[in-house]
Amino acid sequence: MPFRSIDGRDYWRCAACEATFLDPRQRPLRADEHAHYYNHENHPDDPRYRKFLSALVDPLLARLGAGRSGLDYGCGSGSAAVAMLREAGHEVAQYDPCFHPDRTALDRSYDFITCTETAEHFHHPADEFDRFDRMLRPGGWLAVMTCFQTDDAQFEQWHYRRDPTHVVFYREHTLRRIAVHHGWCCSIPVKDVALMQKP
Repeated sequence: MPFRSIDGRDYWRCAACEATFLDPRQRPLRADEHAHYYNHENHPDDPRYRKFLSALVDPLLARLGAGRSGLDYGCGSGSAAVAMLREAGHEVAQYDPCFHPDRTALDRSYDFITCTETAEHFHHPADEFDRFDRMLRPGGWLAVMTCFQTDDAQFEQWHYRRDPTHVVFYREHTLRRIAVHHGWCCSIPVKDVALMQKP
């Protein structure tokens, strides 16, 4: 259903899961998205970046057994999450359509998948979460970090909305509904992080 129109951009709200998304006709071109990503300065050895990602990595590590196999989906040019998980003894593959486009990583199965600051870029979120379900082994974990949309009154000024490559915004309720749809368990260890386990 229609939600807001802001500066020529039209947003819709899903009545079922409460996700807010940009009108599909107004999504950025992939080439423009990729050009924008080169402005990101996320370095694997940056202690501030690592502290930020520890909100996802730490609770995930507490749930994983030793020596698991995982995928960082949407890893960017340099993933601190990959480095942190490898340092903890796990094997981690990488996939990113811009920086690590080898799609053979998507043909494997994994004990865990991390998706940090990536889900808000999905043009087809349902397809992406279906893909995760196919790649996860039974008992596997999907760990998602994205800034939860909470305050409709602040949506227009929200920094997350103002990023031109962000096209879908999730509430906690949205991620819980996604989990229910796939038959996963879902926990929210901290704001903006969801951990979902496949039975």
